Amino acid sequence: MTIYQDLLGEDFQRLHPKLQERYALPIGKPFNGVGTMSKIETGAGWLKPFLKLAARWKFLFPENGKDVPFSIKNTCRSLPTGEAQIHWERTFYFEEITRHFNAFMTVDTKRGVVKDYLGEPSLFYSDLTFAVTPEGRIHIHSGPQRIVIGNLELPIPRLLEGVVTVEEGYDDVREVFTIQVDIRNRIVGRLMAYAGEFKMQAL
Repeated sequence: MTIYQDLLGEDFQRLHPKLQERYALPIGKPFNGVGTMSKIETGAGWLKPFLKLAARWKFLFPENGKDVPFSIKNTCRSLPTGEAQIHWERTFYFEEITRHFNAFMTVDTKRGVVKDYLGEPSLFYSDLTFAVTPEGRIHIHSGPQRIVIGNLELPIPRLLEGVVTVEEGYDDVREVFTIQVDIRNRIVGRLMAYAGEFKMQAL
């Protein structure tokens, strides 16, 4: 049983079968997908220096675009502690530059959350709650966050947090995974949003 099955328990069976297959992620058998983001939107122009800096950590980035080629790789590995960790590698192929949005996830079963370390090396931490919608999609929402500075993790005030909402589904007619991501701040509004689709890539 991998972290998402462990977290969702019986609700995992309510996911669309293709999402169950995608999120099973046994150790040593990564999921690879390729597709297109129909739109990628970032925030106000004055945020671009921050987003450009964040790109150095394979986190957020300043580019906007339409019909941007995209790939995703999820790999499960066992940590020395015995925990299972999922490495998320999301790559966006803009015409002039390639950007990454990476993360490392483990599960806290006592609190019922995924522990999400964003960036590579990790720059931010966020609790994530996972739920299954009535349609069998997976819905993800962020909770308390911290900034990571070496071995230090400093709480981020609620007003300064990035509020993350993700919904992933599967379109049976077109046989594609669908994804919508929205990251915004309660004060400045949108930091980044993207939406698109992808298919599993057999290697």
